[in-house]
Amino acid sequence: MTTTAVRPRRAPHRDGDLMSSTFEIKQRPPGELPPREDGEQVGVMRHRTRERLNARGLAYVAEEAVLIVSELVTNAIVHSGGREITVTLSLRDGFLRIDVHDGVPGYRTLPQAPSDTDEHGRGLVLVKSIAEDRRGTWGVADGGATTWCELSLAAC
Repeated sequence: MTTTAVRPRRAPHRDGDLMSSTFEIKQRPPGELPPREDGEQVGVMRHRTRERLNARGLAYVAEEAVLIVSELVTNAIVHSGGREITVTLSLRDGFLRIDVHDGVPGYRTLPQAPSDTDEHGRGLVLVKSIAEDRRGTWGVADGGATTWCELSLAAC
């Protein structure tokens, strides 16, 4: 007798907000590294993201979402020059949307492929790659004050 495993269908998820977390960071001059306390917020946001997605039955997209939150929050802390960052997760039309708002409009560069010897510069390339793999997209809004990413919740 042969049995075949049937993959359970994922229940449709209702649109709505999953999480909105705001934290303050220290304002500092350009080029100065952020203090340890600001960097610790990356781990806090990673944990909250995973916890919220798991609680809503979205564990299958948690790894990718946590990595994107980590990259976007790190960029906001290091590069924005702002004082407050808000991370928002929401469900819209079959997509998980991740918004990281730093409140500082400005020019944002497009992801560039780093050379093998570069120590930095892979974050947005990674975000773009994950978004494409999950049939989603990413971009900036609010004049550069918000970086966002959408990941399809459909089976890939």
